[in-house]
Amino acid sequence: MTVPALPSPTRIDVDGVEIATYRLDPDGQSSASNVVICHGTPWSAAMWVPVARILSDQHRVFLWDMPGYGKSISDDNLAVDLVQQRKRLAAVIDHWQLDRPNVVAHDIGGAVALGAHLLEGCAFASLYLVDIVTLDPWGSPFFRLVTEHEEAFAALPPELHTALIREYIAGAAGRSLDSAWVDELARPWRTPAGQRAFYRQIAQLSPRETRPIVDRLADVRCPTQIGWGDSDPWIPIDQAYELAAAIPAPVDVVRFSATGHLVPVEATDALGMDLLRWLEGASRR
Repeated sequence: MTVPALPSPTRIDVDGVEIATYRLDPDGQSSASNVVICHGTPWSAAMWVPVARILSDQHRVFLWDMPGYGKSISDDNLAVDLVQQRKRLAAVIDHWQLDRPNVVAHDIGGAVALGAHLLEGCAFASLYLVDIVTLDPWGSPFFRLVTEHEEAFAALPPELHTALIREYIAGAAGRSLDSAWVDELARPWRTPAGQRAFYRQIAQLSPRETRPIVDRLADVRCPTQIGWGDSDPWIPIDQAYELAAAIPAPVDVVRFSATGHLVPVEATDALGMDLLRWLEGASRR
């Protein structure tokens, strides 16, 4: 298979940090709404291309590679913790001059989006959260091992690092992931800077930074829906219902059957159609 590509990025500066951003517009018609997509780890905006193209038939879609990910990887020793990323999301939305966009977020992108909303004052028209990292517990034994031995992992021979990355990515899916997608998702991490960035971002992620968000979930002030792969090997679907119960009602949980953590890749059409339905409803509210 051929993995669809993003357009060339537009690079913007946020407090001295260069961020790769992308925009997809409907062809020859007005946009129904503005949609901002937030990726997770160890992913990038590239994972969202198929869904973004479905949405861009009707909506103006904005994507970004968080610093330390995708085409925003650099040799700089950047802070890539969740607090900094949520502040950057607020700044990127301000740069785009978006007033109350609809936000779609996956994995740690969910913590970034919720943090921007609850702790940085960003107003959203709606939130659609997909297999997000927010509730405890999160962070695997592998995360803890990297945190304790970041320099050793960053110095692995490239071929061993590549094998680790490919296995790690493939293990997120609920079923076998096409090798073209494994190649695409691994690509940013296979350069020398990417290898260092991969272990840096793991070492800087911590549940300490999501607990203040969890404490404020009752303050979510926009319509919210949750989508989850019912075979997610990383974050069990029980967390979807726990999260829904913590956010002011009503919050529906959409289950994607026989799907793992990578819903945008594993269930592209189903997620794209559900998002279009959700956004149509959000535009009427």
